[in-house]
Amino acid sequence: MYALVDANSFYCSAEQVFRPEWRNRPIIVLSNNDGCIVAANRLAKEAGIKKFGPYFEAKRLCEQKGIIALSSNYELYGSLSASMMEVIGRFAPQQHIYSIDESFLSFKHCYPAIPCLTEHALKLRRAVWKETRLPVCVGIGETLTLAKVANHAAKKLPGYNGVCAITNNEQRSAILKTMKTNDVWGVGGRIAKRLATMNIHNAYALSQMKAGIARKQFSIELERTVRELNGEVCKTWDEARADKKQIFSTRSVGNRVTDLPSLCQALSKHASTAAAKARTQGSLCKSMLVFASNSPFDEQLNGFKYLHHFAFPTNDTYELIEAATQAAMVRFNPTIRYYKIGVGLINLCSEANLQGDLFEGGRNPSKMLVLDKINAKYGTDTLFLAAQGISQKWGMRREMLTPQYTTRWKDIPLIKC
Repeated sequence: MYALVDANSFYCSAEQVFRPEWRNRPIIVLSNNDGCIVAANRLAKEAGIKKFGPYFEAKRLCEQKGIIALSSNYELYGSLSASMMEVIGRFAPQQHIYSIDESFLSFKHCYPAIPCLTEHALKLRRAVWKETRLPVCVGIGETLTLAKVANHAAKKLPGYNGVCAITNNEQRSAILKTMKTNDVWGVGGRIAKRLATMNIHNAYALSQMKAGIARKQFSIELERTVRELNGEVCKTWDEARADKKQIFSTRSVGNRVTDLPSLCQALSKHASTAAAKARTQGSLCKSMLVFASNSPFDEQLNGFKYLHHFAFPTNDTYELIEAATQAAMVRFNPTIRYYKIGVGLINLCSEANLQGDLFEGGRNPSKMLVLDKINAKYGTDTLFLAAQGISQKWGMRREMLTPQYTTRWKDIPLIKC
């Protein structure tokens, strides 16, 4: 048996943890530079908010309905997610963190020793709320896909109150009949449209599809989904994920960049971020793509792309920043108001399997190890190269940002007795 534990409207719920007066209030969270609505709780959706729409279109509705609009507080979300996952992990011998707000549990070595899975899930739910003040739903099933189905029922169907354990075929069939095909894990909109032409409109009809036909007319992944909906284990989580073949760091700036120093700072910041990601997965970069452009909504799209090849593969932050800065100095155009800026490490190799070179340049892995350990312990950019700039006027715009209650000393909540 497997369980999927999923936080309810995680970004919005995280914002309510240290603001109890915001509970039972409609809340939305915005994307980078306060552009689009990336999260909305149930009350906000009931008030007419649609996810992934531009905020400026919904701003008037928010003011009329008293909907609280907030900038993304990634530091807070990451900290609360880590705390939530730690609590969840106590309730099963195996845990797989699927995303920032979702975690799979396996009861392979303890079921049916647990007398009642529903009661066990209720204890988990209460523990997460007591220790983190985050509401979660728990779905339990024989396969990972059925655990997802059960989680959907725990969230959306009346009578389950946040916990659903699929333990018999009658219950499984009843839940599947309430689900659309594109509500099933791994079934996207395009596949759902093709299934509709075959008169398959809900998850139950999909489960009745012959596995061989699913494989022949669609893919092996859909065949696995059909089998999993019928209780046959076909999917497992990967304990060791494959390394990324490319690493990108890119973002729209809060204020347009019109001068060379600011462009160099922005590119240096992205080069530093990409370098840290490469070191985390043990990769070295042979080539780096540096790019910057104005907004695609401007009258004419202008910018540059610059490909730099390193003499020796590297993940050294200093070397990547130096290359990014040189690219900016060569390609900077003062007439362009840069909006989209980033770097990409596009030719990666394994650090462990690299054959050394007698004439290799100044890579210093120990120096980068110290940098990463300090930033991991005390927070991102506790230690950074000065090329990134101290006063980043181009930085991401977050005008409605809440305090970073758990990661910043001056934002720690104060209790007055």
